Amino acid sequence: MSFRNVFAAARAFALILTFALSGFLASSEPASALTAAATVRDGNSIQLGDVTYRLDGVDAPELDQVCIDDHADPWTCGIEARDQLAKLINKRSVRCDDVGPEKSFGKRHRAICTAEGDKATLNEQLVKLGFAVAREPIKANVKPAAGEAKTASAGIWKGCFVAPQDFRSGKKDGALLGAACRQDRDKEIRAVLFPEELTMPPSCSIKGKLAVRARVTGNIGIYHLRGCPSYPATTKPDRWFCSEDDAQAAGFRKAYNCRRPK
Repeated sequence: MSFRNVFAAARAFALILTFALSGFLASSEPASALTAAATVRDGNSIQLGDVTYRLDGVDAPELDQVCIDDHADPWTCGIEARDQLAKLINKRSVRCDDVGPEKSFGKRHRAICTAEGDKATLNEQLVKLGFAVAREPIKANVKPAAGEAKTASAGIWKGCFVAPQDFRSGKKDGALLGAACRQDRDKEIRAVLFPEELTMPPSCSIKGKLAVRARVTGNIGIYHLRGCPSYPATTKPDRWFCSEDDAQAAGFRKAYNCRRPK
């Protein structure tokens, strides 16, 4: 056999091997899917191992966010959203299918997640319970569930609140949402939803302050750790965070004079 024929045969074999391998990989478990025990970080963030995902199409109240219930009383809706997600999981393993990067939240990715034994995704269930609103999804179809929750005045929809995105950015003139909002009490409602001093959620002692100067580094604010010179001087924080990872994911950078406490 000539060198030319040997080369042609080798090339044909390589092509066949490539197609066969592609078929095998396509039929096997995708590398972007992960199944493991889950730790709930907040109402729309789940940690599997050392990977944290945001639920695609879902935006839940932040842990330090305040809502108003149907009796006109303030309540910690962000903590309740986190607890509701934990109840949905109920200590079962969770499978998360990565659907792409989350541009607004650091290095985290969006995912469609399902608890072991469930047919409906956690994304859909949480929105249907009314403890999260629908946000622009990559793949998750949560809009029907969002419509049902709003119509039934479920979860946070029974009271009055601002979209989590407006709370995060400090947009105090954002739209009021929910069945209990009253136009004649607009000023009083906004004062409750954006209190002068946010209550620190349990074990969430990192202070965040919105700052124009942070935009130089592509952030929206600066966070301060206990033990930092700037910590006691930072009064009336705009946000409270439970970890540096959460603060960075929300678009805050560490104060330059801040070092991790010993």
